[in-house]
Amino acid sequence: MDRTNDPRCKIVTGSFRDRETAESAYDSLVSRGYKPSEIHVIMSDETRKRHFKDVKGTKTGLGNKALEGAGVGGAVGGALGATLMAVAAAATTIAIPGIGLVIAGPLAGALAGGAVGGAAGTLVGALVGAGIPEDRAKMYEADVKNGGIVLGVHPRDDRHAVELEREWSTTGEHVYR
Repeated sequence: MDRTNDPRCKIVTGSFRDRETAESAYDSLVSRGYKPSEIHVIMSDETRKRHFKDVKGTKTGLGNKALEGAGVGGAVGGALGATLMAVAAAATTIAIPGIGLVIAGPLAGALAGGAVGGAAGTLVGALVGAGIPEDRAKMYEADVKNGGIVLGVHPRDDRHAVELEREWSTTGEHVYR
């Protein structure tokens, strides 16, 4: 049963402290067939500048179509393997008081379209609106403020959910399904 686009479906989420562990988690999703447009990526603009400062001119396998889906033209394309670096380069920057956010994936589209409500425009409100329990949303907001990178995906099935939770728990923090 494909539950990827079912908003009632549980979401697997986790926060990662550095670029390497976040890219590994992101790449594990892509290797399972998830498209960049299905993967939530949240970080502060400061984190993007610190960990992804060399994204200009980088070629990745995301290609033009994936970036068009993220609202960016055909600026990046080429080499093998989709990476979080290209997503960071293409992500939407959203101003939420206290945090300049870089958001990619379904949550970015929902925020831009006003579909995800936010308590006074906070990240917590946006995450709760996306189906993440409030206590976890508060944890992720703190992680993002402290330089973390939060990833999330609606797993296609229960097997994927269990595998992702187990895998991400080895390198991530606050991993839930």
